[in-house]
Amino acid sequence: MPSIFTRIIRGEIPCHNVGEDDRYLAFLDISPLREGHTLVVPKLEVDRFFDLPADVMAGIMPFAQEVAGRIKRAFPCDRVGVAVIGLEVPHAHVHLIPIDAMTDMDFSREKLKLSQERLAEIAKRIREA
Repeated sequence: MPSIFTRIIRGEIPCHNVGEDDRYLAFLDISPLREGHTLVVPKLEVDRFFDLPADVMAGIMPFAQEVAGRIKRAFPCDRVGVAVIGLEVPHAHVHLIPIDAMTDMDFSREKLKLSQERLAEIAKRIREA
C-alpha cells in the first residue's frame, strides 16, 4: 500500500507544494511546529532515510538547501533546522523548520492548527521568496 507521501506525490491527496523537481517534492507539514515547517521527500518510495539509494541521498540535501533558503527569506529566523526522524510516515523525509531556539524543534510539543487558507498563504510566501 502506498504511503500518504506517495499518494501526495501522485496527486491523489492535495498538498501545499513549495517546490518540486523530477526527483523531490517539498510541501508544508499540515501539523507544523512553526509556520513554514516543510517536508522534503524523494519521489522514490523508500521507508527509511538511510536506505535511500546513494544518488537519491546525494541529491536530497542540495534540493532541501534551496528550499531552506526560501523558508529563511519568507520567515526570518536564526536558522532553518533540519531533522530526519522517520517514525511518522513510512516514507523517507526531511523536516525543515524555521527556528530561533532549540525548543522550536521539540517534536513532543503541541503542533499548530492552521487553516487551509493560512497554509496556502504560507506556501505562496515560500514559493515566492
